[in-house]
Amino acid sequence: MSLSQLPAAAEIVERVQESASIFTLRLRFADEDLQSTYCSAPGQFNMIGLHGVGEVPISIISDPEEGAFIDHTIRAVGRVTHALSALRVGDVVGLRGPYGRGWPLDAAMGDDVVLVTGGLGCAPVVSVIDYVMRRRERFGRLVIIQGVKHAEDLIWRQRYEAWARAPDTQVWLAADVGGPHWAWDVGPVTVLLDHAEFDHAKAHALMCGPEPMMKAVAERLLDDGMPAERLWLSMERNMHCAVGHCGHCQLGPLFVCRDGPVFPYPVLAPWLQHRSL
Repeated sequence: MSLSQLPAAAEIVERVQESASIFTLRLRFADEDLQSTYCSAPGQFNMIGLHGVGEVPISIISDPEEGAFIDHTIRAVGRVTHALSALRVGDVVGLRGPYGRGWPLDAAMGDDVVLVTGGLGCAPVVSVIDYVMRRRERFGRLVIIQGVKHAEDLIWRQRYEAWARAPDTQVWLAADVGGPHWAWDVGPVTVLLDHAEFDHAKAHALMCGPEPMMKAVAERLLDDGMPAERLWLSMERNMHCAVGHCGHCQLGPLFVCRDGPVFPYPVLAPWLQHRSL
């Protein structure tokens, strides 16, 4: 077993409550040598656990070149994540990783980057946004499209406002159910594609969120002329081992933890048709 498969102690150095059920933990390995050598890519994930409770896979949202800390945004929905939500600054968790295949940002350099997310699906692409923002001259237009079920589900409003002010950057937001103070679109996330301006032939679309949403967005982009090989989807499954051994995250012939979580659309297309997979 490699060191990356063994959990190491990581201290919570900052905690932010993003909404009633969503929180962000900023972690730092207790071992300074381990912290200094840790390296991840946008789109990868870590396994975060508590002794006697269990582990969960959580996307890394911090910039890979920010070596001082490792950030994760988490929704409290199960036993482990509820236990993590009760932790405070100074508490220690077990952390192992990073795992999986991240976003194809090297291939996207020089082109437009379109990010389409739903729900907390925005978390896995925050590292992409930060990556592009810090290297703005290497990419074309940045289009950020985010959909939520209810207006109050939108987190990071100040971040979206700041991103919208950046050069060559578009931010489009939608809620299935708006509210009295909701200033953006109401409806499915696909309606936002009508507003976005980018070169379909020379853009890369990175998607994360509910699978029906990603499937609908992919089909719309294909109809609009985007090549299938420029569509990338980040999948979610019940990942236990993170190395393709336990089989819990199997998707057809694929293992999401080992072969993903980011996949090119042509690889996933045959399996997106099956609800039970």
